[in-house]
Amino acid sequence: MKMKVGFIGLGIMGKPMSKNLLKAGYELVVLDTSKNGSELAAAGAKTTSTAKALAEQVDVIITMLPNSPQVNEVVLGPNGVIEGAKSGTVVIDMSSIAPLTSQEIGRKLAEKGIEMLDAPVSGGEPKAIAGTLSVMVGGKKEVFDQCYDVLKAMAASVIRTGDIGAGNVTKLANQIVVAINIAAMSEAFVLASKAGVQPELVYQAIRGGLAGSTVLDAKAPLVMDRNFDPGFRINLHIKDLSNVLETSHEVGVPLPLTAAVMEMMQALKVDGMGDCDHGSLIRYYEKMAKVEVNR
Repeated sequence: MKMKVGFIGLGIMGKPMSKNLLKAGYELVVLDTSKNGSELAAAGAKTTSTAKALAEQVDVIITMLPNSPQVNEVVLGPNGVIEGAKSGTVVIDMSSIAPLTSQEIGRKLAEKGIEMLDAPVSGGEPKAIAGTLSVMVGGKKEVFDQCYDVLKAMAASVIRTGDIGAGNVTKLANQIVVAINIAAMSEAFVLASKAGVQPELVYQAIRGGLAGSTVLDAKAPLVMDRNFDPGFRINLHIKDLSNVLETSHEVGVPLPLTAAVMEMMQALKVDGMGDCDHGSLIRYYEKMAKVEVNR
């Protein structure tokens, strides 16, 4: 029998991820705090009004929330998951939070006999909708094996990278690579535009070579179409890079390129672009160079 799943956090990512669990045949209970709860109810999910009540009804609880404080509140706070979950229940936190926070939450859940995986994702809204996310998981191997099929219902790739906290360390590494790739793409296209070479032709010329990447293919067409609707917001990438830099300072790893991109994103936030897609990094360079990149 398939496990009964609870889902908390029905935003840009959580709503399509929940829909994919329903499509895969899982019985689903969602925390109804917005119109998205009603939409999922219409698709076949059961709704409830508190995390405690949700946890009482399910075998696995998935959280997909903005940051560490929200995960702490929903899991450990009043009327939280910890008050309703029975021993043997598994909490899978698919948010992107600080690794040390994951470990601390995991310790407190373990005291109640509740298992935990930290399982942040990469791929943004398009892959959440398609069910082709990449999931990086930390936690006990036997718990990972137990929950693999649940995770695979939302993802193309599900990889365990170590114990609790390892999933979020892996996600931090992912966010470094993505941020610096977008910045590098931005520099290249702004240079090409200012030098009089059409960015679309530059993109087509380099995408099949060593400079090609998933980031380039995902972001270059949007940038050239001047489409900065949020697939992944600047504000959320700032949150992730804050966790990156906090963790790097704790373990003693200098990250000069990450720090530089973080300041670019902070400048965009001050300019009112915090809710735009992280591809908006190109506008930081465009402003300095006094040029606009388009097709």
